Parts: sequence; C-alpha cells; structure tokens
Amino acid sequence: MFARIALSILTLSVLPLACLRPALADDAKKAAAVSEEDGKYFDADGNPTFKIQPDGTVDWYTFSGYRRYHSDCHVCHGPDGVGSSYAPALADSLKTMDYGTFIATVAEGRRNVSGGQESVMPAFGDNKNVYCYIDDLYIYLRARAVGDLPRGRPEKKAPKPKSATEHEDSCMGG
Repeated sequence: MFARIALSILTLSVLPLACLRPALADDAKKAAAVSEEDGKYFDADGNPTFKIQPDGTVDWYTFSGYRRYHSDCHVCHGPDGVGSSYAPALADSLKTMDYGTFIATVAEGRRNVSGGQESVMPAFGDNKNVYCYIDDLYIYLRARAVGDLPRGRPEKKAPKPKSATEHEDSCMGG
C-alpha cells in the first residue's frame, strides 16, 4: 500500500515536468540564434536572442542583461528572474511574451487589477539605465526563460563589441 502511494506521488510530481519538456524544446528552437551582427544574435524572426558557447561563454548582451537586470529589475522581480511575492517571475513571463510586448511593457509600465488587488509596474521608458539596455534585458531573460542559462552570474562572457559601446554612448548621451 505504501509503495503504491509513493509511486502515485512520484508520478504526479514528475508528470508535469514531462509535459513541459516538449514546450521548452520548442521555445529553445524558436530562440535559437540564426544570424549575428557584430556580436549581437537574432532568431529566425529577427528578434534579439542569446548565444551560449559549449564551454558556457555567453554573448556580451546576455552578460550585460544579467548586470542590468540585477541593478534595476531584481528588486521587484527577484534574482535571476524567478519572481517574488511582489512581482511575477519574468523568466516565466517571457515564455509567452513576445519581443514587442516586452518593449512596450517596460517602456509604458503595466497596471493589473485582479481579485481586489492592484499591481503596478512603473514605466521605464525615460530611465536610460533601463531603456538603453532593453535588448540586453530581453536577451538575458529569454535565455533564462528557455532554460539555457542557469541562475547566477555567467562565469564567462564574450568581449564587448564596438557597436555595443557606440550604442551605449549614443543612448546615454556620452
């Protein structure tokens, strides 16, 4: 009897994970880098994406996104995009949110009223420390969303491309 109950519990806890595996594989295929422009990678739809080398080296934009996320976003959304009691897990949100929606949400903010509770994400369209690095944030969270990037600071990173420095100087007014 105990063995049958234990087997049932094990099956119920593993079954949801088995159902998610095909979805994660599809997400990873969709996020796959198919083109590169001066160290920045893009998927088949032209959206920015990440590139992680077999030795664990991440592209510059993924690394920059990690840094920017943890300087501005993790206060509400938790470390590594896993969420908090205050705000949702962005690593989960990016499983269903497209690039355009992400940009609009960060720029314009969002207000949700549900079950008598209100949650508000402020607009960051005027915050250069966020908006100048919007692609970096998206790329980092996308890598977290598809499960290709583990939690924590990436140990190895590609060098910063010249175009990243030029964009940063232009956007930040330097």
